[in-house]
Amino acid sequence: MSTLQALRVRLSQGTQYIKDLRTATPTGHHGRPVISTAPCATDCTACKDVCPTNAVSLSKVTIDLGRCVFCNACAEVCPPQKIVFTPAPQMGSDSREKLFVREGEPEVIRARANATFSKLFGRSLKLRQVSAGGCSACELELNAVANVNFDLQRFGIEWVASPRHADALVLTGPLTRTMKDAVQLAWDAMPEPRFVVAVGACAISGGLHDSPEADRGFLERVGPALYVPGCPPHPLTFVNAILDLIGTP
Repeated sequence: MSTLQALRVRLSQGTQYIKDLRTATPTGHHGRPVISTAPCATDCTACKDVCPTNAVSLSKVTIDLGRCVFCNACAEVCPPQKIVFTPAPQMGSDSREKLFVREGEPEVIRARANATFSKLFGRSLKLRQVSAGGCSACELELNAVANVNFDLQRFGIEWVASPRHADALVLTGPLTRTMKDAVQLAWDAMPEPRFVVAVGACAISGGLHDSPEADRGFLERVGPALYVPGCPPHPLTFVNAILDLIGTP
């Protein structure tokens, strides 16, 4: 390719680098949902019935982002547009309870900065990812956070090949029985202090996989310090969740 051709390609692509990851909003993305206080039709259960993961409850319309696969089916069957999925990617949480979006609440509470994590990892954080039976969708999005668009390394956050060099274990997939030992071995190899990040509906709740082949005992013993919802989560969801947790502006 000649220099002139290379310049033409560069001009046609525009600027790929995202300057401010904190304010960037993806287009065409089903992100943080908002549930209005508009009244539902009498005895209507359409949104709950259509949900493939039982993420919707109706006593007070609520969506569990830990189970939600962001398929938009509930919004499509709701005539009064009571449920709307916004493009906002900021949905990471430091507790499971905060992943419930309830009727009339304008925004999900984001992960609060952890003073200890900020002191320990605010300038350097090493991540080791383990796919525990995932479909590769979450894994692909996590790979993207290191590319030229998102460039997570600018914050001193990097993926490492060995758990012995890692500060956090990033888990994707429903945690299958066959990956039980691998997950535990990775965790045992990590030096203290360390923490777990559960990424995607499968890791957080099992998602679509209600199977006896799943063994989620590890997450019951070692509670995640951070939950990143999505199916799969957008890279901006992961980036913002991590930065919130370690207190990066």
